[in-house]
Amino acid sequence: MSACHVLVAEDRDTLRRMLGRALTSDGYEVSAVADGETAIERLEGDERFDLVLTDLRLPGASGLDVLRAARSAQPWAPVIVLTGYGNVPTAVEAMRLGAYTFLEKPVEVDDLSRLVAEALGDWERGEPQAEGLSFDGGPTIVGRHPRLRAALKLLERVAPTESTVLLTGESGTGKELFARAIHRLSRRNEGPFVAVNCAAIPEGLVENELFGHEKGAFTGADRRQVGRFEMADSGTLFLDEIGELGPAVQGKVLRALDERRFERVGGGRTLSVDVRLVAATNRDLEKMVGDGSFRSDLYFRLAVFPVELPPLRERASDIPLLARHLLHEIARRLGRVAPPAPSEQALEMLATRAWPGNVRELANVLERAVILSEGPRIEAAELEPLLAPLEGAGERDRIKRALDEAAGDRDRAAELLGVSRRTLQRRIRRHDLGGYPEYR
Repeated sequence: MSACHVLVAEDRDTLRRMLGRALTSDGYEVSAVADGETAIERLEGDERFDLVLTDLRLPGASGLDVLRAARSAQPWAPVIVLTGYGNVPTAVEAMRLGAYTFLEKPVEVDDLSRLVAEALGDWERGEPQAEGLSFDGGPTIVGRHPRLRAALKLLERVAPTESTVLLTGESGTGKELFARAIHRLSRRNEGPFVAVNCAAIPEGLVENELFGHEKGAFTGADRRQVGRFEMADSGTLFLDEIGELGPAVQGKVLRALDERRFERVGGGRTLSVDVRLVAATNRDLEKMVGDGSFRSDLYFRLAVFPVELPPLRERASDIPLLARHLLHEIARRLGRVAPPAPSEQALEMLATRAWPGNVRELANVLERAVILSEGPRIEAAELEPLLAPLEGAGERDRIKRALDEAAGDRDRAAELLGVSRRTLQRRIRRHDLGGYPEYR
């Protein structure tokens, strides 16, 4: 397999030669240029680069211009930005626009080698890197940011074990995607994967949903129903938004986990199951334990191996990759032959947004953009009205605007905000919005 091809853009001759020698000694093929315009020409030409290393200050075109060209022409190539003292804020902005990371001058060879290896090391050399990581034909997790990569490394370590995993992070960060990847990498991957959103089930029906019921257990129970624990036997049970479970059900879940036994509602026969549990929450379970709303014994049973997923705003450099991936998925789902390509300005607009609803909110905006687009590209001007309704609003205003946009439909408003319906209902009560206007 051929060596990875690195493009170096640095105007200082001595530093450019030093970078070239260091990367060549590490086994990379290096192309070095002295100005930004030449770097852009090489990126937009016929050559393929696996990584770009560029100074921020270059003659002809800036390092940010080189970054934009790389993101547009060769989006699989991670970009490392070199910056001098005093330019760190600009380098941070470069990361928001899609750079992998930045490296301060004077450059230490060991630091350079480590960062380049990190940027390339989690992908097969020579393979396109824009689409992220896919586990054994399972879900694709897109991103290169160090915080996401750290979570992925934990995932790969824990997946082959039988340990219970607790995924934490804000709504919309991809917790179910991680849970499915854990299942695919586990020894149970030929068994069922059963997902339950605890926040989407009315409180009075949660026990019935999890454990099932016998015929005649209550009015209307005209037949036996199998619960999710039974469905997941020999496989993986994913309990999303587990912090929404009431105290009574928490105790029954704890017993099912500890003893691997339970009874259906209205039944006297004890059933045994072999289930590996992955749980997820966007709430602070430790705080809930402290205020008595979540059982401490269940919390310690769940938090055997916690994995925190970063919010999208903290890995903004992944947004261009993620946007392109989502556009392909959306176009395929909508039956489009090819997805519209986002313009450079559109990607910049996406990368500088806070995304309080995280990946789910980004996907919703892009789906609306695909539906409304009439040409082969999505321009910034087309995205702006889709982002404006929620941009810059405080939580209460964001909820009001989402409810307005959804014409009062709470399910749709929750989707726009990237949260569950139950979370939205809780926030509506907290902000006294129950009558603004009479939302259903």
